[in-house]
Amino acid sequence: MIDVVDNPGKDKFSPARSIGAIMADYMSKHEDFYLFSPDETTSNKLDAVYEVSERAWNLPRQGFDLPESTNGRIVEMLSENALFACMVGHLVAGEPAVMTSYEAFFAIITAQILQHLKFLDQSAGVKWRPDYPAANLLSTSTCWRQDHNGFTHQSPALISTLLSIPSNHANCLFPVDDVAAEASFIYMMRSTNVVNLTTFNKTDQPRWLDSHQADDQFSQGGASIFDFASDDNPDYIFTAAGDIVSCEALKAIEILRKDLPEKKFRFVNISALSYEAIGATECKLSPSKFQELFTSDKPIIANFHGYPATLRQILSNYTDTKRLKVHGFLEKGSTTTPFEMLSMNRASRYHLAIDVAKLEKRDDLVEKYEKVLAENTRYTREYGVDQIDV
Repeated sequence: MIDVVDNPGKDKFSPARSIGAIMADYMSKHEDFYLFSPDETTSNKLDAVYEVSERAWNLPRQGFDLPESTNGRIVEMLSENALFACMVGHLVAGEPAVMTSYEAFFAIITAQILQHLKFLDQSAGVKWRPDYPAANLLSTSTCWRQDHNGFTHQSPALISTLLSIPSNHANCLFPVDDVAAEASFIYMMRSTNVVNLTTFNKTDQPRWLDSHQADDQFSQGGASIFDFASDDNPDYIFTAAGDIVSCEALKAIEILRKDLPEKKFRFVNISALSYEAIGATECKLSPSKFQELFTSDKPIIANFHGYPATLRQILSNYTDTKRLKVHGFLEKGSTTTPFEMLSMNRASRYHLAIDVAKLEKRDDLVEKYEKVLAENTRYTREYGVDQIDV
């Protein structure tokens, strides 16, 4: 429990390690809980679960094998199809479970997930059917932090698919930091009759929220103002869904405060999305609350972990699209540096700042920001690292 964050954004922690720790605690208290994972549990920094359970293994063991037993509750297999099928069998028996995978590889089982959503939709109309534990998917090693793996490992496509299904049995969660990641895990394990896709990174990310703020997001429609980064009566609204893209939006505000000191800004963090709405299925953001957070008429510069068209469609249910400038993953990738990945997809802090500079007709600032971007590209090609800190 983190009661106070004195300096938001100063200290960095791994959201994946936070989830690994709370999942290990949950596993120790619930003997029917299983983790279904490919062979990336350790690389995804979820390995705290090994302190509670061994891997499931029925074949003869060799001396070089890692801890394994027939009683293990960590099922590892390099087949997302087989893992999801096993997990669903576990869920329909009424027992909780989680499956994890690299973000790009969750798309492999899209058809299976859709079939499970159909099952949940049909079951809701059958009186004798019980509530089922949520199908919880932990999406790690995301499109924004693939580094050495490159373009083949970059795809947020499952997010768009789940948010387009009108059965309304799917949530996409975007914890902004390690504290929010823990709150997301608690929410997942309490929910029933849904598919929860939680997307986070294993790299260390700035801590912004305390535990109370992170918990409150789920009861307040999946969005909240970051007061420490926001002014009253703002001229521009920045918003983001996703840990890394939120950092870029907050950095954009810092840049603009220096170059446009007369302007006021607000940052709204989005922690959850569901069909046609901000917020999870059981608590969606109301139109009146949206107006309270985003104002009724100020320009909105949005940054999204996934494809920008997906978030634009949801925001269009709340407001006039003429207010919107939406950034996100544009299917541009390579084996490159973290900031260059953002720059290639026009989702960096400077690309967001350029939106405001153009609206303010400040060609000098547009030129300034584009020069910074070009210099970082040149630097990375020469030295293999970013000149700009992320």
